[in-house]
Amino acid sequence: MAQTIRAVSSPVGVVRTLDDLAALGADECLTLYRSATTPRVPDLDGDLVGRMLAVPWAWRFVAGPLRAWARSRFFPWQGKTFRSLEDDRGEGINRVFGNRFRWYRFETYTGPSRAGDFDALQLDYDNPGNPFYIRMIKDEVREVAPGLWLGQAWLALGRSPRLAVYFGLQKT
Repeated sequence: MAQTIRAVSSPVGVVRTLDDLAALGADECLTLYRSATTPRVPDLDGDLVGRMLAVPWAWRFVAGPLRAWARSRFFPWQGKTFRSLEDDRGEGINRVFGNRFRWYRFETYTGPSRAGDFDALQLDYDNPGNPFYIRMIKDEVREVAPGLWLGQAWLALGRSPRLAVYFGLQKT
């Protein structure tokens, strides 16, 4: 049975799919992210389809090709798999290369967002077994529509983390 996803009106228009999110620029992603809600850890349980959306630091001539590549079947990242361990914490892993590999484990919990004065679901990669460059990544997600989440990937470089990319996750 196909899952029906209702459209949700947002500050940037109606958003209900990864394609809708992929049409947004970095500024629109930030506006939508700030108006989204904080999901509960169990809300994301399962295999979610993922897509890289916007790269706020990239020049336009770089950002366009990156976004096109992210939509192609050749993009290595396929999404994330989540598993709640309790109501307030869980774990997950990234699926890459046609879902053949599962790399870079993370832990999940609700905590303060780096993007404003609100909470977000945190994805913490600072775990034994992850390479040092992956341990510097701090993802966070907020729900923009039922079964659809907008995420920010931050790099913890030096004293201040830097926003590296927006990504989307969707239940299928």
